Amino acid sequence: MLKIALPNKGRLSAKIYELLNSAGLNLDSKDERCLRMETKDKKFELIFVRAADIPNFLDSKVADIGFTGYDIAVEKEIELEVVKKFNFGKCDMVVAIPEDSKVDSIKDLPKNLRVATSFPNIAKNYFRKLNIEAKISEIQGAVEITPSLGFCDCIIDITSTGTTLKSNRLKVIDTILSSSTILCKRKDLDESKEKELYSLVRAIDSVLDAKSKKYLMAHIPKSKIEEVKNFLPGLTSPTVIPLLDNEEKVVIHVVVDKDKIYDAIDNLKAIGGGGILILSVDQMVK
Repeated sequence: MLKIALPNKGRLSAKIYELLNSAGLNLDSKDERCLRMETKDKKFELIFVRAADIPNFLDSKVADIGFTGYDIAVEKEIELEVVKKFNFGKCDMVVAIPEDSKVDSIKDLPKNLRVATSFPNIAKNYFRKLNIEAKISEIQGAVEITPSLGFCDCIIDITSTGTTLKSNRLKVIDTILSSSTILCKRKDLDESKEKELYSLVRAIDSVLDAKSKKYLMAHIPKSKIEEVKNFLPGLTSPTVIPLLDNEEKVVIHVVVDKDKIYDAIDNLKAIGGGGILILSVDQMVK
């Protein structure tokens, strides 16, 4: 049984849970108090924990794979292998100071620098590389308020839109790293679990690829098949099926980029197409 650790709450938790369900794990509805569940086929066990603790669960072999943020994985300094990076949960880790400060560069920060952050290891390594002496204080939450309280000279924190920084009158003077959601595994995963993992990754990829696609079917004149290929190439080329009672027309089946579907309909109508049907695509294996 492959043990999967994922965040126990928040938007990221819901998104990952939905993604796994769409990938075929057939999960039951989750109660917020549920911290552990098995899939009906007994192939997977899900463990719901804090995102910040997931690297530790992998390191201790309590879980085999886990979904967390790249920033968290870097901060934990635990040897893990990143299997896949996702295009959600995006944020930047930045250095920010009061917006009324005359400082515009890291090099201009004062000596004996006081830093507040929830990422002490990243902060330590960052300033060490710059040969800047800094007193780093670890703060769990509400880091943005600390400069205005006189607690520190600057902060190192994550931001996705910059709104919280602006509302606390802070400005960014450097970006340390960019982060998003990752799927990672512990290093010594056995062969059977590796096989299960990559089957899961293929299923996830098929769901993500399908999200940007639509499945289109239409009746078109048989004489227009070559013309259709020019504007509806699909994955390779449209599938063409003859109609039982009409030798002049055929049915085409094709997968189309979601953002091109209305152009495709207009083009089909222009060549005499009709009976157009558009369907969602749940999964798509290339």
